[in-house]
Parts: sequence; C-alpha cells; structure tokens
Amino acid sequence: MDAVIIVVHLVISLALVGLILIQHGKGADAGAAALGGGGGGGASSSVFGSQGSASFLSRSSAILAAAFFMTSLSLAYFSNQTKPIESVTESVTITETVETAPAIPIPSDLPDLPQ
Repeated sequence: MDAVIIVVHLVISLALVGLILIQHGKGADAGAAALGGGGGGGASSSVFGSQGSASFLSRSSAILAAAFFMTSLSLAYFSNQTKPIESVTESVTITETVETAPAIPIPSDLPDLPQ
C-alpha cells in the first residue's frame, strides 16, 4: 500500500513541478505589451478556451497541489502505523539445529606412546 502511494506521490510532484514551470508569471503580459507585442496576442490562448491558459493552468496546479497534500498526509499516517521494534532480540528469530558427529572409534592396535 505504501509503495503505491509513494509512486502516485512522485508522479504528482513531477507533474506539479512541470506545470508550474510552464506557467507565465504575472509580469509576463506587461513585458510583452511594452516591447510591442500587444496587438495580436489573443490568438495564442485560444487552445485553452476563451479565458486563456491562465485559468486552466492555475486550476490544474491547484488540483495537483491538493492531491499532493492528500498523498503527503496519507504517507505520514501510514508511516506511523507500523509497530516499532523496541529491542533487537524481538526482530531475530532463532532456529538452531545442532548436529552431533558420530564418535570415531580409536583403533586398539596403536603403539604405546612414551610419557
């Protein structure tokens, strides 16, 4: 569940960054009018409707920002739901099998060793 929310969160954040970067600043129209581009500038915004691209882009960025905050809050909620490990011994499970080797018989024909 966490992995799905993280992927959605990353996609939303990248889309939000891209959407904010393509928006015009508040002074962009004033600068274009001062440089002589004020005559026929209305045709470039006809793709997004009669109100222009500003309301479409700002509405889209507001929706993405709300989704970003929702995924941020859900990630914070789910990160607090896991039970913390209080001790190292609680996380280790010991399964130990001890095998004993068969006894090797000592041959009786060995010479006596000096002491």
